[in-house]
Amino acid sequence: MSAADLDPAEGSVMMYALKDSYNLWDLLNQSPVWQDRIFHVLAGLYGVVSVVALVQLIRIQQRVPEYGWTTQKVFHFLNFLVNGARCLIFVFRRDIEQLTPEIARHMLLDMPSLVFFTTYALLVLFWAEIYYQARAVSTDGLRPGFFAINGIVYVIQIILWLIIWWKPIHILVILSKVFFAGVSLCAALGFLLYGGRLFLMLKRFPVESKGRRKKLHEVGWVTTICFACFLVRCIMMCFNAFNKAANLDILEHPVLNFIYYLLVEILPSSLVLFVLRKLPPKRGIIQYHAIR
Repeated sequence: MSAADLDPAEGSVMMYALKDSYNLWDLLNQSPVWQDRIFHVLAGLYGVVSVVALVQLIRIQQRVPEYGWTTQKVFHFLNFLVNGARCLIFVFRRDIEQLTPEIARHMLLDMPSLVFFTTYALLVLFWAEIYYQARAVSTDGLRPGFFAINGIVYVIQIILWLIIWWKPIHILVILSKVFFAGVSLCAALGFLLYGGRLFLMLKRFPVESKGRRKKLHEVGWVTTICFACFLVRCIMMCFNAFNKAANLDILEHPVLNFIYYLLVEILPSSLVLFVLRKLPPKRGIIQYHAIR
């Protein structure tokens, strides 16, 4: 149906509805009160996720205190760290906006994203180890590769920050955002590759059991959640880099910030922590092996 086919009254109603939507969007974005409210809601949500991760970490430690920093413990600790940092950032978001030089603001806003990448890359590493061990393939190179990849990502990002600090050219800010979009895409593909491989391997496993079904669902859900999370982050970072209306680093876009961080960090973290809520087996019932 074309615009000409619309009844004039219907057209007027649609125009008023669109106008009201734009007015509401502008009201929320331009109002300092609503900016603070939205950022404080984000801070509260991050705080809840951080506390949940910490509580789960404590429960795991109480269950198997004789083991050191297993993959499960590190994962929950990093979740606590990332979400706690985000909570503080949004509590003091207005103060952070006043920081000089500008690169300090970029570093504070972007560093948790790097740690978030490391946190969930740890899951990819864990699944890759399980997959290759099940196929009797050596996993000796996986952990050094994990540390090398993370090291390269951090070094490149820090170099970009230093260059921007030395010579704040807008194209370098765009390059920094595009770089992180690429990192997010790689993370999404990593989940798709190793999560998908592990899922298919478990699906083909000949022995049917309750544990196998639960692990199959766990891997399937986490793979789907994390793939979608990092893919959305990649797309949003590209928009953020090239479209001023999608800029996430300014106070005047609180609604966009809320949608972005809810979709790419808060919701995925909450869902993954829920899916991976199972504690290690109790001592004396089943031997628990630390992942080294």
